[in-house]
Amino acid sequence: MARVKQKNTARKSTTPVWRETQTVLHKKLETKRERGKGKGGKSEKKLKEDEVKKKRHRWRKGTVALREIRRLQRSTENLIPRAPFQRLVREITQELAKEFHIDDLKYQTAALLALQEAAEAYIINLFENTNLLAIHAKRVTIMPRDMQLAIRIRGGH
Repeated sequence: MARVKQKNTARKSTTPVWRETQTVLHKKLETKRERGKGKGGKSEKKLKEDEVKKKRHRWRKGTVALREIRRLQRSTENLIPRAPFQRLVREITQELAKEFHIDDLKYQTAALLALQEAAEAYIINLFENTNLLAIHAKRVTIMPRDMQLAIRIRGGH
């Protein structure tokens, strides 16, 4: 029976290439330090100070924003803090009450929460439409003109 040369099949590694090279570099640095080399002309004290001042980790552009978007889409709580929203509603309604000569207004908690839910739903929907208009214009960044057009198409204020 004749021998047949087998092809080397590529094996896919689960570790990213940059991670492998990073670990190889770290191992090389560790061995250099163990041998007493690789100080670069610095004393032991100076070398320890440099090790303490490590570079702070920074995520790539957009990574944190995408993480925040996913977190907010998962959650069901209100986006606007409750107390400032309620203060704003009370302030606006009291100004309107003065025009109609109404002295005392009382607010149900459920009514204030319903107003907040409705306001947030309106704002979120407006931003979704604004984002669609920006994408339609082949842009990623929303602009005031996108929001103005979204409001105009809605036929609302």
